[in-house]
Amino acid sequence: MQRTLLLFALLLFCALATQAQDLRTVTGTVHDAAGQPVPMLTVALEGTTIGANTNDNGYFELKGIQPGTYTLRVGGVGYGSIRQQVDLTNSNANFDLSIKQTQQALQEVIVSAGRTVEALDETPASVYVLNSRALQVQSQISTNISNILAQTVPGLAINSNTTSNVGQTLRGRNVLVMIDGIPQSTPLRNGSRDVRTIDPAAIERVEIVKGATAVYGNGADGGLINYITKRADANKPFSAYTSVAGTGMLFNSDNTLGGRISQQFSGKAGGLDYVASGTYEKTGVFKDGEGDVISPVYGLGETKMYNGFGKLGYNFNEKHRVEAMYNYFGSGQNSDYVEQLGKYGEAPTIGVKGEHKGKDEGTRYNHNAQVRYIGKDLFINSSLELSTYLQSFYTVYGWTSYFENGGQSTIKSNKKGVRLNLNTPFALGMAKGSLTYGVDYLNDVTSQPLVDGRTWVPEMDLKNVAPYAQLNLNLNQDFIFKAGYRYDNVKVGVDDFQQLVLASGAGGESVQGGTLKFDAHTFNVGFRYVGIEAIKPFVSYSQGFSMIDVGRYVRSAKENFISQMDLEPVIVNNYEAGFHSRLGIVSFSGAYFISTSKLGANLKANADGVYEIERAPERVEGVEALVDVFVSDKITFGANAAYSEGKADINNNSECSDAEDKYLTGLRIPPLKITSYLNVKPVEKLNLNLQWIYSGDRDRFERNAKGGYSSGEGPVKAFDIFNLAASYQATTKLSLNLGIENLLNNAYYLPQAYWYGRDDNFTRASGARFQVGASYNW
Repeated sequence: MQRTLLLFALLLFCALATQAQDLRTVTGTVHDAAGQPVPMLTVALEGTTIGANTNDNGYFELKGIQPGTYTLRVGGVGYGSIRQQVDLTNSNANFDLSIKQTQQALQEVIVSAGRTVEALDETPASVYVLNSRALQVQSQISTNISNILAQTVPGLAINSNTTSNVGQTLRGRNVLVMIDGIPQSTPLRNGSRDVRTIDPAAIERVEIVKGATAVYGNGADGGLINYITKRADANKPFSAYTSVAGTGMLFNSDNTLGGRISQQFSGKAGGLDYVASGTYEKTGVFKDGEGDVISPVYGLGETKMYNGFGKLGYNFNEKHRVEAMYNYFGSGQNSDYVEQLGKYGEAPTIGVKGEHKGKDEGTRYNHNAQVRYIGKDLFINSSLELSTYLQSFYTVYGWTSYFENGGQSTIKSNKKGVRLNLNTPFALGMAKGSLTYGVDYLNDVTSQPLVDGRTWVPEMDLKNVAPYAQLNLNLNQDFIFKAGYRYDNVKVGVDDFQQLVLASGAGGESVQGGTLKFDAHTFNVGFRYVGIEAIKPFVSYSQGFSMIDVGRYVRSAKENFISQMDLEPVIVNNYEAGFHSRLGIVSFSGAYFISTSKLGANLKANADGVYEIERAPERVEGVEALVDVFVSDKITFGANAAYSEGKADINNNSECSDAEDKYLTGLRIPPLKITSYLNVKPVEKLNLNLQWIYSGDRDRFERNAKGGYSSGEGPVKAFDIFNLAASYQATTKLSLNLGIENLLNNAYYLPQAYWYGRDDNFTRASGARFQVGASYNW
């Protein structure tokens, strides 16, 4: 901690030593082609942190600018971008700007890649944004956020059609899931429930940073997913939005009907702005394309989901803002069905009427709360963001005979954190840039007790202090350079405990606790050329880290084994080259990456079916491509594809092509995935969106000694489905919506059904499922 304070003192001293100059102001108005003012556009000076939004009259004002020459950038969702040269050497500047509407989304700004506002297509990294418009279309088909992401994000594996996101990796590695920067993942005891932790009705957009990154710390060795929550409607003091829908299976619809209702209120009055929403959804029975009830084990059928969200902000003036956010998510299943085992590779496991043992499974609660202070134009034009947050999570798993007398495990996780983030702009001749720096503190207490109170994994108490710094340079306006460093100091304390007795008779030993420690030094560097729209290439090197699943080791520890545990984290190196190109009506992006680590964390099942962690070096590489064609205001189509492969260097000789080396299993590496869409507006008020999803084959493993497949090694077979979303704008306020998932009612299996290699997991995906409803803007 002393090193952290010394770092900040040094940075503050350097900042105050800078000579102050007379500051400049840029003002202006922005209107559309019809001459109407455009509110809520982002206006910023490139290479600085100085920015604002246009108000209801399209007016903006940027203050506290050092004399010099700059590039003013204006853009927003649904509009193109404007880049305007600004000379503030001798005086202030005022502009009257006209902006064009467009369907292209790459003009958006992002915050997740570097903890500061930056343009999406000018970042030296692979970033994908699922904006509010695309999220709304996808939500008409399915409101399961895990499903939405799987069918839109290149490089993210297909989901399992259950409450679990086991195997839903990003580029073959772990993904860190966040809500407004609050971590949802439970790395101390990975419960694989972190993707489905919020309802889409509370989300403004989703930012996905692909490739190893340590910008938010542990768990993002494959990248991160940040759910950015709704913001207030600043155009009026009060507005409301109501959405209702009915759901069910399009065929064999008996017992499948369900419903959903969502209500939102929003507005701004003076310096106060607010947004609040509540959502309730109840699903009926889920059936496959043959009309059979899908196995209810961790299923999405017969569930009730609740989501409550609120955000309150107050602007003291243009420089100081305070904001509070809270989100609650809960989901539980109460099924009249139990599983009836099928035969792997031959007949699916299905649901039949029966009585469940134990309590209903599901996430009882996931509370997220955050308070933020944002200050702009402070010392030497620096901005500051100070936030404190908490997350409290509790989920219940299904009953199993694995324990003595049977039982149900749970995961409890309570996180508390503080983040201090500063950004200081500077100019060095023709180069303009900024330094983002700060410190994070996280306390994570996680345990895995049984429902009846027995301890399987005792409380593990993690404390992490992490100072960091990130340099952004804009060289001659066309060359963007980034470099950064983060230091994580992690300690995990485990108290003495007694092992849980298993049905096999194992366990019951007294285990001495201890304190585990490790340090992680991570770096990143990237370069991008943005001088021409035709091609904007980038190269980057970034590191991320994730700790092993500590709970898996702790629950099987012997005597004083904990103090001897190897907690060394997996440090991942991500090497990447990519580009974005815009040629007329065509927008195209591509990337090739190599991801390596000296230590692995590949989950493998031993001869007894017990999962163990394999720590051999690993190499994953792959390619991604995305294209959008904006034919006209009425027709848009596009596609994206992602392919990756990975191997473990078992003999540790820096090669992954030896006979001893092994492919990474399906828990890590997904098959080829291609998605495409066609969006058509045949008439002014009607919008049709047809989506095609293809998942390929993957067969890398031989049968085991028992004649079956070890977990994760079963050969995966290809499938493809079509989804449809349609909306009709009946009036200026009323919209009628229809969505159909698996339009052709295919009877197919998701990759998880195959690669598990087990009868109980050999379940089909959903058949044709509809969602029909209406939404009204008050």
